[in-house]
Amino acid sequence: MQRRDEQRAAAERAALAGVFGALSLLTLYISAIAPTGRLGLVAAAGIFPAGAVVSGGLSAGFFCYGAAGLLGLLLLPDKASALLYLLLFGLWPMMKSLIEGLRRLALEVLCKLLFLNGVLSLLWFGLQGVFLPFLPAALSQSWMVYLVGNVGFFIYDLGFSKLIAFYTVRVDKVLRKRG
Repeated sequence: MQRRDEQRAAAERAALAGVFGALSLLTLYISAIAPTGRLGLVAAAGIFPAGAVVSGGLSAGFFCYGAAGLLGLLLLPDKASALLYLLLFGLWPMMKSLIEGLRRLALEVLCKLLFLNGVLSLLWFGLQGVFLPFLPAALSQSWMVYLVGNVGFFIYDLGFSKLIAFYTVRVDKVLRKRG
C-alpha cells in the first residue's frame, strides 16, 4: 500500500510539473508575439518553475524548466524569448533554491551576483543580437547594462521571494490538502 501511495505522489508531482511547464511555454509564446513587454513576460514565465520546485521539489522544477525551454526553442517564432528563459528566468527558481539553501546571507548574495553577472556577460558578449532587442535604447553601454541589471535583479529577486511565499501559503497549501 505504501508503494502505491509513493507511486501516486510521484505521478502527481510529474503531472503538476507538466502543467507548470505548459503554462510557462504559453507565457513564453505570448512574449514572442507580443509587441511590448517581452522582458516582463519572459520573467513571468519563470514563475511556473518556482511553483514546480515548491510543490514537487528541484527535480520537478528542472523538468518544468527543461520542457518549456526546449519546446520554446522548437516552437516559438522568436527564439530570443526561449534563450533568455533558458539562460536566466527559467533557471533562476532552481538556482535560487540551491543558493538560499546555503543559509549564509553574505555567501547567498555573492552567489546570486555571480550567477546574474555571468549570465549578463554571456548575453552581452556572446549573444548581443539576441539580448539587445530586449533592452531600451538608453542601455547601450555595457556598464549601464550591468548597473541596471544588478539593481533590477535585486528588486526582481525580492518580489520573486514574495511570490514564492504567497504561492506556498495560498496555492501549495490547497494542492496538498486535495492530494
